[in-house]
Amino acid sequence: MDATKILLVEDNELNVKLIRALMQLGNIYMFEAGDAEKGIEVARQEMPDLILMDIQLPGMDGLTATRKIKVDDDLRHIPVVALSGFNDRKDIDKATEAGCDGYITKPIDVKTFLQDVQGFLR
Repeated sequence: MDATKILLVEDNELNVKLIRALMQLGNIYMFEAGDAEKGIEVARQEMPDLILMDIQLPGMDGLTATRKIKVDDDLRHIPVVALSGFNDRKDIDKATEAGCDGYITKPIDVKTFLQDVQGFLR
């Protein structure tokens, strides 16, 4: 079986470093993009098994990027999980309406993060 590939679209370098370390522990290959436009480009090139999408990004926000992914015939099958510091029901509903397949709040829980991510893989 091929290694699991995850795309992280996140502009906060501390979050990137933390998630990168956790992915290495889980033997998961991770691609990275610092903004939504680059994230969509990398998704097209690499066809990851899962996209972890920060909601608040410079330029295009993560929900807009998710909507673009979910109407793209080549990408729509890829699960997108929102990463957000907001834990309000309205924010979770907005992410779901945009097409997100799941929601993980930041700061991430290092004890459960890998298990949470594995649960979103198809």
